[in-house]
Amino acid sequence: MFSFFSPQAIHFGRGQSQKTAALAATFGTSVLLVHGASVARAQWLIDACHSAGLTIETISCANEPSLPDIERALRQLNGVSPDIVIGLGGGSVLDFAKALAALICCKGDPMSYLEVVGDGRPLDHPPLPMIALPTTAGTGAEVTKNAVILVPDWGIKVSLRDPRMVPNIAIVDASLMQGAPKQVALAAGLDAVTQVIEPYLSIKANPMTDALCHAAISTGLSALRDVVENDTPEAWDRMAWVSTCGGLALANAGLGAVHGFAGVIGGETNAPHGAICGLLLPAVLESHLRKAEEHTEVAGRLHWVLHQIDAYFAQGEKGEGITALRSWSQKMGLRGLEGLGLSVADYPKVAEAASKTSSMSGNPFVLLQHELLEILHSAK
Repeated sequence: MFSFFSPQAIHFGRGQSQKTAALAATFGTSVLLVHGASVARAQWLIDACHSAGLTIETISCANEPSLPDIERALRQLNGVSPDIVIGLGGGSVLDFAKALAALICCKGDPMSYLEVVGDGRPLDHPPLPMIALPTTAGTGAEVTKNAVILVPDWGIKVSLRDPRMVPNIAIVDASLMQGAPKQVALAAGLDAVTQVIEPYLSIKANPMTDALCHAAISTGLSALRDVVENDTPEAWDRMAWVSTCGGLALANAGLGAVHGFAGVIGGETNAPHGAICGLLLPAVLESHLRKAEEHTEVAGRLHWVLHQIDAYFAQGEKGEGITALRSWSQKMGLRGLEGLGLSVADYPKVAEAASKTSSMSGNPFVLLQHELLEILHSAK
C-alpha cells in the first residue's frame, strides 16, 4: 500500500519553457515571478508574460532561502494577490517560490508551519497555483511537496511540507540548464544521482519509486561525467530527466542518511547542498556496506547500486567504484567537510542533530552515534 504525489502536468524537453506564459494565463491574469539573483536571466519570461497580457510582480532569491528571507518577502508582498506563482531557477529559487505560494494566503507565523523547529502546523489555506521551471539538473524541486528553509537561529535547514505544495506544472527544459558553471553542474549532478540512489535504498520505497530509480540510477551515473566535463546537450537532457525522477522518488519514498546530514551541515556552513550530498554519498554507501546482511533485500539493492558505480567510474572493476567516484569528484573540485567550513570539533553536534532529521527516517539502517561519526570522518 502506498500513495504517490506528482504535479498535474510535467512538460519535458527542449523548448517546452516557451509554453510558460500561455500556461500561466490559464490560471488568471496576475503572476508572481520568483527568480534568481539576476533579473536579466528572467527577462525572456517577463517579456513573454507581458506579451500574453499578464501583469507581473517579481522577487529575487539570491541565496538558499532562510526563514528571515521568507518573512521579509511576505511583508514585501503584503496586499499582493497573484493568481499564480512561477519559480524560475535552481532548487533554492524553486523552494523559495513554493514557500511563498504556500504562505501568502496563510495567517499564522511562518515558523509555526516548519518541521523540527516549529509545530509542523498544517497549512490553513491551499497554496497558490505554481509553475516550476528548474535551471539546474539536481534537486528535483519542481516535483516535490516541500521547501527546504534555513533557520539561522537554530543553525539547521528544515522543511515546510504539505502534499498540496507540489507545483501544479513542472516544465523541465534542459536548454535552461546547459552552460552552468562547472562547480554548479558538479554539485547539482551529484545531488541528482544521490536523490535516485537514496529513495531506492529507503525503507519507504514502493513499486512506483523503484521503477523511477532503477532506470535513473544508471542513466545519472552514465551522464554525470559528460555533464561536468563536456557540457554536452545529450548528457544534460539525460541528467534533467534523472533530476525529475529523483524529485518524484524522494517526494514519495523519502531519502536517507546523506540528506539527514546535508540539512544539518548546510545549516552550519551554508555550503551548497549538492556539494554536501556528493561528498557524503560514498561515505554513506560504505556505511551501508558494513551493515548490510547478505541475502537480504536491502543488500541486493545496495550491491546492484555499487555495481552501477563500478561500471561507470571504475571500468567495471568490482568494489572500486566508490573510491573512483570519490577521486573523480575531488579532481573536479569537490571539497571535503573542512573545505566546506565544518570543523572536526563540530562532528558530534552534527551527528546528534542529523539523527533526528526526517530524512534519516528513510535510511535502511539505524545508525548509532559512533557510526554517524565514522561517516563524517570518512567524508572529511
